[in-house]
Amino acid sequence: MGEKLDIITIGESLIELSSTDSLAYSKTLDKYYGGDTLCTAVAAQRLGSKTGYITRVGNDPFREYLMDSWQSEGLDISQVKLIDGFNGVYFIGHPEYGEKEFVYYRKKTAATKLSIDDISEEYILDADVVYATGVTQSLSLSAKEAVKKAFTIASQHNMMTSYDPNFDCRLWGVQDAKDAFEEISDYIDIMFLSLEHDCEKLFEIDSTDKCIKYLWDKGIKIVVVKSAKDKGYFVGFEGDITFVKFQTEEIVDSTSSGDAFNGAFLHGMNSGMTPIEAAKLAAIDAAIQCNGMGAIKSTPYKEQVYSRYYAQ
Repeated sequence: MGEKLDIITIGESLIELSSTDSLAYSKTLDKYYGGDTLCTAVAAQRLGSKTGYITRVGNDPFREYLMDSWQSEGLDISQVKLIDGFNGVYFIGHPEYGEKEFVYYRKKTAATKLSIDDISEEYILDADVVYATGVTQSLSLSAKEAVKKAFTIASQHNMMTSYDPNFDCRLWGVQDAKDAFEEISDYIDIMFLSLEHDCEKLFEIDSTDKCIKYLWDKGIKIVVVKSAKDKGYFVGFEGDITFVKFQTEEIVDSTSSGDAFNGAFLHGMNSGMTPIEAAKLAAIDAAIQCNGMGAIKSTPYKEQVYSRYYAQ
């Protein structure tokens, strides 16, 4: 192994094609890359963490773009496997009038072939934190097994694990998402949730306090609930729940802002911050990220985030 890692994330990468116009009438699309756990990895990396990424990449014309981009970011991609197949893609459109358009194609991509064979115990043990999401689990049965293996290894060696259900009914059903969470719930130390998408839909709990206490009772030590309704984050730790407000009122594109928050939070925690300090740092990171277009393209760097953090 090389330099010790701070954070490892497991998931899928997709090509991002975006436009500030409607997808129906846009003549050009801006190319970048995305994926929820990839965004979390990049957010932490841009703040100064050393981050590793586990996925499979298809050998289509985008493979060199993806691999070169991640190397330029400084991500450790030693566990990224190149295989025959293709990579997923999603499109973002922002009509002048109307809701944001979001379309993706991710079935039978290279990332769906993730399996326990991609999880090296030696690699997992060379990091401080392991992170995955329900989106990763939804890729395939083998991907779900890969997440469980990684979390089991981490838990057995008292490493920190972190999870976000990131529930999306377009990916799978409520019961499948619940079952996937229950498979690894005993191994989770830090959990991120959306009040509207996770607490209410998965757990049928419409109160942030009740949702946090429900997860505390399951043994999860730190719980962060993001609430669009309340315009902030509820951080539950050691019996106390603290509210941290959103840091922006102006949103250009909210795609993956929650994932950027997660990466910044994990960076903060692994850097010695308290959960509240980490949440304040992460709120700034997410605010800057959603002021630009795209999931990862607009994710900020260390100087931007920390200058605002210390100015508070």
